[in-house]
Amino acid sequence: MPIAFNEPLSFLQRITEYMEHVDLIHRASCQSQALERMQCVAAFAVSAVASQWERTGKPFNPLLGETYELIREDLGFRFISEQVSHHPPISAFYSEGLHQDFLFHGSIYPKLKFWGKSVEAEPRGTITLELLKHNEAYTWTNPTCCVHNVIIGKLWIEQYGTVEILNHRTGDKCVLHFKPCGLFGKELHKVEGHIQDKNKKKLFMIYGKWTECLWGIDPAAYESFKKRERRGDHLSKPQPDDSSQKADGDVADAVPEVQETVQVIPGSKLLWRVNTRPPNSAQMYNFTSFTVSLNELQSGMEKTLAPTDCRLRPDIRGMENGDMDLASQEKERLEEKQREARRERAKQEAEWQTRWFHQGSNPHTGAPDWLYAGGYFERNFSRCPDIY
Repeated sequence: MPIAFNEPLSFLQRITEYMEHVDLIHRASCQSQALERMQCVAAFAVSAVASQWERTGKPFNPLLGETYELIREDLGFRFISEQVSHHPPISAFYSEGLHQDFLFHGSIYPKLKFWGKSVEAEPRGTITLELLKHNEAYTWTNPTCCVHNVIIGKLWIEQYGTVEILNHRTGDKCVLHFKPCGLFGKELHKVEGHIQDKNKKKLFMIYGKWTECLWGIDPAAYESFKKRERRGDHLSKPQPDDSSQKADGDVADAVPEVQETVQVIPGSKLLWRVNTRPPNSAQMYNFTSFTVSLNELQSGMEKTLAPTDCRLRPDIRGMENGDMDLASQEKERLEEKQREARRERAKQEAEWQTRWFHQGSNPHTGAPDWLYAGGYFERNFSRCPDIY
């Protein structure tokens, strides 16, 4: 695809954005009650996709063997990811708390579907969070992301699908429904769900928007509010505006009006609120403050980074510096270099060897997964491939 569709980040860096609200993991670790921990984990799972709001630029496809590391002592974690497969494209990641409070890992292989006017990305692969102090593991899969108007009109994004977070120790489960936009955009960005125990008894209700905030409340108070709302429904329901109906044919999908922000039910508890984006975010691919720093190459960093790190990738660096012609040429050169390396391996009947992850089974679900082999932060990079 032409470079004009890209944003100056690799998909490995996009995955790292899951860590923007890592304070929710630290908070979960400090809770003594399993229900409170699940509330924090649910908020973290929603916050992990919040940075996708209005991010219509496509991240660069990682090259096979590409890596990305991030150490944030101020936020209490370090993170490493590697592109472990090219066909199908699979990105594996591993993060750990600097105070030995958590492990967060998984592998993601987005399944893309092109629907004419829109592109749907279904993020296959399991995400695992382990709270070490509590000997607990939580697993889930992210919702589906859809970018509308890829051919004509203003690009806009929605996320939909059901996310189920399972606590493997207690059997508690959080079920979150990311609502599709709907005909008049009434459901746009909405998330609704609940936490239930192993006997399916509802313990806590959750609602909000993945672009804004998440609230929670006791099930009885939630049901009582919903009953009152239904009784007064005919008084408060706004009439839909006919002009915003979805058009058919070759015209663009109408961009839904962002509805009023979340209506907070009295007695609710705030679980998470999105960070405010920098004032010039719209001129910077709608990046968050966390995202803006991901490709930063501080002086002296090149000596300590793996030679495969995204920050050293010349096409992304060219784009970040505003040299689109150079970025385009470099992207083409790198892709051809990758194809040539693949042909060479086929000739020699050699298998690609991953460096930091290996195939195995997820220790909690038993499903196939890519597991961190360890050793990255010892910084022996002698066996790293030459991919740039």
